Amino acid sequence: MPDNRDDGQRTRVFTRRAFIKGAGAAAAITSFIGGPTPPSAGVTRAQSSPTPASGAAERLGPDAATIVLTVNGKSRKIAVEPRVTLAEALRDHLGLHGTKLVCDRGACGACTVHLDGNPVVACMMLAADARGHEIVTIEGLGAPDRMHPVQSAFVEADALQCGFCTPGMVMSVAALLSRNPAPDMGEVKRAVAGNICRCGTYPHVFKAALAAAAKMRGVKPPGERA
Repeated sequence: MPDNRDDGQRTRVFTRRAFIKGAGAAAAITSFIGGPTPPSAGVTRAQSSPTPASGAAERLGPDAATIVLTVNGKSRKIAVEPRVTLAEALRDHLGLHGTKLVCDRGACGACTVHLDGNPVVACMMLAADARGHEIVTIEGLGAPDRMHPVQSAFVEADALQCGFCTPGMVMSVAALLSRNPAPDMGEVKRAVAGNICRCGTYPHVFKAALAAAAKMRGVKPPGERA
């Protein structure tokens, strides 16, 4: 388009082509006369810093430390790094694989254990923070030859399928019954609200919980004839 402005209003127009030409010429002149070379864009301050002395090992983080955990009534000494969770310590260092590690973010409840009688998700707690507390896992709750009433009720009510959620479910229900021996259905549902069963066995879990509560009180389970 024509520029209709008078000479006093006109300003010099820089095009991209003119700018590139000018920049290229300036760079060529600087190189020819031996001017200072700017640092390369790929060179960072970290690269220009002095390297450690030969033979010096780079320290990436704290080393493993020995801690003592009280698990299922026994003192267990293990060496773990500070970042190791209680779930990892139980499974990888103590061989207690009944504590399942599924989501590893505190969302599914499969790794539920008892800490001083309270249900906690072990994947969200550091092993070092469990020192000085009483830890009970599914192995400490009962064994095949001496099952806890909740474990027996789960078997009788067929309250499990794949089994990954089952230890956490059992631990949550057992914790509920230890503080409330006569829960109603609503209380049972709230107790396992943090436990996800991808197989959908919730009705059987609720039935097992109420049956275990009744047997622990010495009464007939709901729905069972006198």
